[in-house]
Formats: sequence, structure tokens, C-alpha cells
Amino acid sequence: MVSELGGAQMSTLLESLPGIANVLRSPVADALVNLIRAGAGIGDFSLEDAEEMVRYATRRGLLDPEEGERVLVDIHEAAKKKSPPRAPAGSKTKSTKSTKSTKKAAPTRKK
Repeated sequence: MVSELGGAQMSTLLESLPGIANVLRSPVADALVNLIRAGAGIGDFSLEDAEEMVRYATRRGLLDPEEGERVLVDIHEAAKKKSPPRAPAGSKTKSTKSTKSTKKAAPTRKK
């Protein structure tokens, strides 16, 4: 027989088993926290987190599928504009650093 856990029972379980909250945490909760941190400037924006939130909102009927798709297109385009262009595979880039000698001149003696 399966029984549902009430709020108090769940709190007791979470307090008695350290670390279980991390195992039970949903990917949506992680994505939400990460996006809040990114919005506050204390974390990095992740396309995966944004995609998770759009999928969640679409599943729950908070966004129409068309609007969710438009948001995904917008964030992917913005990410392409922000990411630096990559060198083609196999190409070698020349170093722009100057090659200065690291040898020091011998000290001169005073007579």
C-alpha cells in the first residue's frame, strides 16, 4: 500500500537524512535557482536552465507551445551573438605575443 507523505512528515524526513534534499530536488528547481542567480549577476546564464524552464512552463500551460518556441529561438540567437567565433577545426592560430628575451644582462662591477 502506497501512502502519501504530508508536509510535516516530509520535513522530518528531510531533516533526519542529510543530503536527501539534493537527491530529491527537481531539475526545474535547479534551473530556477540558477536563472535567479544569473539574473542577479551572481551566477552564469545557462541555455540548459532556460530550456528546462520553458519546457516546464509549456507542460504546465503557463506558456503556449508557440510562445515557448519563440522564447527558445530568441535565447539561442542571443547566445550565438554573445559567444566568440570559434576557429575551424584543425586550423592553427599564430600567437600574437612578442618574443622578448628573458635573459638579463650580467651585472657590471664598479672599480
